[in-house]
Amino acid sequence: MPMNRAHRRLCSSEKWAAGVRDRLLPWALDGVELGEDIVEIGPGYGANLRVLIEQVPNVTAVEIDAGTVDLLRAKWGDRARVLHADGAQLPLPDETYSAVVCFTMLHHVPTAEHQDRIFAEAFRVLRPGGTFAGADSQPNFRFRLLHIGDTMNTLDPAKLPARLSRAGFTDVSTSLHPESGGLRFSARRP
Repeated sequence: MPMNRAHRRLCSSEKWAAGVRDRLLPWALDGVELGEDIVEIGPGYGANLRVLIEQVPNVTAVEIDAGTVDLLRAKWGDRARVLHADGAQLPLPDETYSAVVCFTMLHHVPTAEHQDRIFAEAFRVLRPGGTFAGADSQPNFRFRLLHIGDTMNTLDPAKLPARLSRAGFTDVSTSLHPESGGLRFSARRP
Protein backbone atom coordinates (compact mmCIF):
# COMPACT_ATOMS: atom_id res chain seq x y z
CA MET A 1 0.00 0.00 0.00
CA PRO A 2 1.52 3.35 -1.02
CA MET A 3 0.95 5.10 2.33
CA ASN A 4 3.32 5.94 5.17
CA ARG A 5 2.59 4.99 8.79
CA ALA A 6 1.03 8.34 9.78
CA HIS A 7 -1.19 8.28 6.72
CA ARG A 8 -2.32 4.71 7.43
CA ARG A 9 -3.08 5.65 11.04
CA LEU A 10 -5.20 8.61 9.94
CA CYS A 11 -7.14 6.71 7.26
CA SER A 12 -7.93 3.84 9.62
CA SER A 13 -9.12 6.12 12.44
CA GLU A 14 -12.67 6.65 13.65
CA LYS A 15 -12.09 10.41 13.26
CA TRP A 16 -11.45 9.91 9.53
CA ALA A 17 -14.50 7.62 9.22
CA ALA A 18 -16.70 10.26 10.88
CA GLY A 19 -15.40 12.95 8.52
CA VAL A 20 -16.11 10.71 5.54
CA ARG A 21 -19.64 9.99 6.77
CA ASP A 22 -20.51 13.55 7.83
CA ARG A 23 -18.68 15.71 5.27
CA LEU A 24 -16.86 14.00 2.40
CA LEU A 25 -19.49 11.61 1.04
CA PRO A 26 -22.46 13.99 1.43
CA TRP A 27 -20.53 16.62 -0.56
CA ALA A 28 -19.04 14.23 -3.12
CA LEU A 29 -22.34 12.48 -3.81
CA ASP A 30 -24.66 15.48 -3.67
CA GLY A 31 -26.96 15.10 -6.65
CA VAL A 32 -25.42 11.77 -7.73
CA GLU A 33 -27.77 8.86 -8.41
CA LEU A 34 -25.97 5.67 -7.33
CA GLY A 35 -28.65 3.15 -8.23
CA GLU A 36 -28.77 -0.32 -6.72
CA ASP A 37 -25.52 -2.03 -7.79
CA ILE A 38 -22.24 -0.16 -7.38
CA VAL A 39 -18.49 -0.69 -7.41
CA GLU A 40 -16.15 1.19 -5.11
CA ILE A 41 -12.58 1.25 -6.41
CA GLY A 42 -9.93 1.59 -3.70
CA PRO A 43 -11.92 1.45 -0.47
CA GLY A 44 -8.78 1.40 1.69
CA TYR A 45 -9.71 0.80 5.32
CA GLY A 46 -13.42 1.01 4.56
CA ALA A 47 -14.56 4.43 5.80
CA ASN A 48 -16.52 4.96 2.56
CA LEU A 49 -17.63 1.35 2.35
CA ARG A 50 -19.34 1.43 5.73
CA VAL A 51 -21.45 4.38 4.54
CA LEU A 52 -22.15 3.00 1.08
CA ILE A 53 -23.48 -0.34 2.34
CA GLU A 54 -26.15 1.59 4.25
CA GLN A 55 -27.24 3.46 1.09
CA VAL A 56 -26.98 0.88 -1.70
CA PRO A 57 -28.29 -2.71 -1.74
CA ASN A 58 -25.38 -4.24 -3.68
CA VAL A 59 -21.82 -3.00 -3.18
CA THR A 60 -18.68 -4.50 -4.68
CA ALA A 61 -15.40 -3.14 -3.31
CA VAL A 62 -12.18 -3.59 -5.30
CA GLU A 63 -8.98 -3.14 -3.30
CA ILE A 64 -5.40 -3.61 -4.53
CA ASP A 65 -3.77 -4.35 -1.16
CA ALA A 66 -4.20 -8.00 -0.08
CA GLY A 67 -3.92 -7.31 3.66
CA THR A 68 -6.55 -4.60 3.43
CA VAL A 69 -8.83 -6.96 1.48
CA ASP A 70 -8.67 -9.39 4.42
CA LEU A 71 -9.55 -6.57 6.84
CA LEU A 72 -12.49 -5.43 4.68
CA ARG A 73 -13.81 -8.95 4.29
CA ALA A 74 -13.62 -9.52 8.05
CA LYS A 75 -15.51 -6.27 8.81
CA TRP A 76 -17.98 -5.96 5.93
CA GLY A 77 -17.77 -9.16 3.89
CA ASP A 78 -21.27 -10.16 4.94
CA ARG A 79 -22.65 -6.88 3.49
CA ALA A 80 -20.37 -6.26 0.51
CA ARG A 81 -18.49 -8.29 -2.07
CA VAL A 82 -14.78 -7.51 -1.59
CA LEU A 83 -12.36 -8.34 -4.41
CA HIS A 84 -8.57 -8.24 -4.50
CA ALA A 85 -7.71 -6.52 -7.79
CA ASP A 86 -6.30 -3.41 -9.44
CA GLY A 87 -8.94 -0.84 -10.40
CA ALA A 88 -7.25 -0.65 -13.81
CA GLN A 89 -8.06 -4.35 -14.42
CA LEU A 90 -11.44 -4.98 -12.85
CA PRO A 91 -12.46 -8.67 -12.76
CA LEU A 92 -16.03 -7.63 -13.47
CA PRO A 93 -18.38 -8.03 -16.45
CA ASP A 94 -19.06 -5.29 -18.99
CA GLU A 95 -22.04 -2.94 -18.64
CA THR A 96 -23.30 -4.32 -15.32
CA TYR A 97 -23.19 -1.64 -12.62
CA SER A 98 -25.34 1.42 -11.97
CA ALA A 99 -22.40 3.41 -10.52
CA VAL A 100 -18.68 3.27 -9.96
CA VAL A 101 -17.19 5.44 -7.23
CA CYS A 102 -13.78 6.21 -5.79
CA PHE A 103 -12.86 8.56 -2.96
CA THR A 104 -9.47 9.97 -1.91
CA MET A 105 -7.56 7.20 -3.66
CA LEU A 106 -6.72 8.40 -7.16
CA HIS A 107 -3.80 10.47 -5.84
CA HIS A 108 -2.23 7.17 -4.74
CA VAL A 109 -2.20 5.85 -8.31
CA PRO A 110 1.40 6.35 -9.49
CA THR A 111 0.84 7.67 -13.03
CA ALA A 112 -1.76 9.54 -15.05
CA GLU A 113 -1.78 6.63 -17.50
CA HIS A 114 -2.74 4.21 -14.70
CA GLN A 115 -5.46 6.62 -13.57
CA ASP A 116 -6.73 6.75 -17.16
CA ARG A 117 -6.92 2.94 -17.22
CA ILE A 118 -9.05 3.13 -14.05
CA PHE A 119 -11.35 5.61 -15.80
CA ALA A 120 -11.59 3.27 -18.82
CA GLU A 121 -12.42 0.30 -16.58
CA ALA A 122 -15.07 2.31 -14.73
CA PHE A 123 -16.61 3.13 -18.11
CA ARG A 124 -16.45 -0.52 -19.25
CA VAL A 125 -18.28 -1.97 -16.22
CA LEU A 126 -20.98 0.71 -16.10
CA ARG A 127 -24.28 0.00 -17.78
CA PRO A 128 -25.52 2.67 -20.20
CA GLY A 129 -26.70 5.66 -18.20
CA GLY A 130 -24.50 4.67 -15.24
CA THR A 131 -22.53 7.18 -13.20
CA PHE A 132 -18.85 7.44 -12.34
CA ALA A 133 -18.33 9.73 -9.35
CA GLY A 134 -15.88 10.50 -6.63
CA ALA A 135 -13.67 12.95 -4.87
CA ASP A 136 -9.99 13.40 -4.29
CA SER A 137 -7.66 15.71 -2.44
CA GLN A 138 -5.77 18.63 -3.87
CA PRO A 139 -2.26 19.52 -2.74
CA ASN A 140 -1.62 21.96 0.09
CA PHE A 141 1.08 22.15 2.74
CA ARG A 142 -0.59 19.77 5.24
CA PHE A 143 -1.48 17.31 2.47
CA ARG A 144 2.13 17.26 1.25
CA LEU A 145 3.41 16.63 4.80
CA LEU A 146 1.02 13.72 5.24
CA HIS A 147 2.28 12.21 1.99
CA ILE A 148 6.01 12.23 2.68
CA GLY A 149 7.18 8.84 1.46
CA ASP A 150 3.79 8.11 -0.14
CA THR A 151 2.74 7.89 -3.74
CA MET A 152 1.19 11.31 -4.43
CA ASN A 153 -0.11 11.99 -7.93
CA THR A 154 -2.97 14.47 -7.61
CA LEU A 155 -5.54 15.14 -10.32
CA ASP A 156 -5.38 18.42 -12.21
CA PRO A 157 -8.92 19.85 -12.01
CA ALA A 158 -8.45 21.66 -15.34
CA LYS A 159 -7.47 18.46 -17.19
CA LEU A 160 -9.80 15.94 -15.54
CA PRO A 161 -12.90 16.68 -17.69
CA ALA A 162 -10.99 15.99 -20.92
CA ARG A 163 -9.48 12.81 -19.46
CA LEU A 164 -12.94 11.51 -18.49
CA SER A 165 -14.32 12.47 -21.91
CA ARG A 166 -11.50 10.54 -23.61
CA ALA A 167 -12.56 7.48 -21.57
CA GLY A 168 -16.01 7.82 -23.17
CA PHE A 169 -17.92 9.68 -20.46
CA THR A 170 -20.41 12.48 -21.07
CA ASP A 171 -22.04 15.00 -18.76
CA VAL A 172 -18.71 15.47 -16.96
CA SER A 173 -18.91 17.75 -13.95
CA THR A 174 -16.12 18.82 -11.60
CA SER A 175 -15.94 21.28 -8.73
CA LEU A 176 -13.66 22.26 -5.88
CA HIS A 177 -14.82 22.35 -2.27
CA PRO A 178 -14.94 25.99 -1.13
CA GLU A 179 -13.18 25.29 2.18
CA SER A 180 -11.00 22.19 1.80
CA GLY A 181 -10.18 22.66 -1.88
CA GLY A 182 -10.97 18.99 -2.51
CA LEU A 183 -12.03 17.97 -6.01
CA ARG A 184 -15.27 16.14 -6.79
CA PHE A 185 -16.35 14.77 -10.13
CA SER A 186 -19.19 12.95 -11.78
CA ALA A 187 -19.71 11.67 -15.31
CA ARG A 188 -22.14 9.43 -17.14
CA ARG A 189 -21.82 6.54 -19.54
CA PRO A 190 -24.12 7.36 -22.46
